[in-house]
Amino acid sequence: MSSHSDTLMESLSENGNDNNRGVRVAAVQMASGPSVAANLEEALRLIELAVSQDAKLVVLPEYFCIMGLQDTDKLEVREQPGNGMIQSFLSETAKRFGIWLVGGSVPLVSHVPDKIYNSCLVYDDHGRLVARYDKIHLFGLALGNERFAEERTIKAGDKVVALDSPFGRIGLSICYDLRFPELYRIMGKVDIILAPSAFTAITGKAHWETLIRARAIENQAYVIAPAQGGFHVSGRETNGDSMIVDPWGGVIDRLARGPGVVVASLDQAYQSSVRASLPALEHRCLYPC
Repeated sequence: MSSHSDTLMESLSENGNDNNRGVRVAAVQMASGPSVAANLEEALRLIELAVSQDAKLVVLPEYFCIMGLQDTDKLEVREQPGNGMIQSFLSETAKRFGIWLVGGSVPLVSHVPDKIYNSCLVYDDHGRLVARYDKIHLFGLALGNERFAEERTIKAGDKVVALDSPFGRIGLSICYDLRFPELYRIMGKVDIILAPSAFTAITGKAHWETLIRARAIENQAYVIAPAQGGFHVSGRETNGDSMIVDPWGGVIDRLARGPGVVVASLDQAYQSSVRASLPALEHRCLYPC
């Protein structure tokens, strides 16, 4: 005979994976290349696909606008805040479709000449910029033939960003941030976590799903995780597996590889029931309590 907790878990899981309830959101998966214009054209196609499925919040992956042949290529297309082709595209597209649109990361000018900010930009349904988050944790890897050192071309941000929206309170993060759970604790109680990413195939296979589901479980939040997914002109391979995860840690939907969209419904009543049934956020204690 099932225990009460087993029955509760089954009930929560069933409710949380009901895609016919709540606001529709989308995670866009891409395999971006070195041409900004071509990437924006592809992003538009995928945004239109998400909108056709009634998505009201659409999140693009990290580096949606450029995956260059060299790490330094993104420096050549960096933009001043509030000015440039990439930002105009995001603003105009959000307004055109009446959606909240998130540019997973956009290269913006920093005060260091040979570095950019890797910035997540959020636009509301009127095309207004309502939030900017500069990636704090910069990826570094030396594993086999894989070598990455984002600090060479990116200036780290220093501000944690969360914002209110019609869909709930949203916490912003980018890719490598997922490995640092304290970032999300500093945000306070958020309803949705955004994690636009470009995980490598090696690290993604090992850790991607685990990290996404862990951040959802410990924050009892929906996690929208759009990713780069496939082979790139530079020869780089990214993990893909874009997904949307519910506050109980269940994967609502996912896309393994290649361009496409993952669309799901966010159910605020279900989220409230998770938090009421297991009030872990209220039980949190930093010793001494």
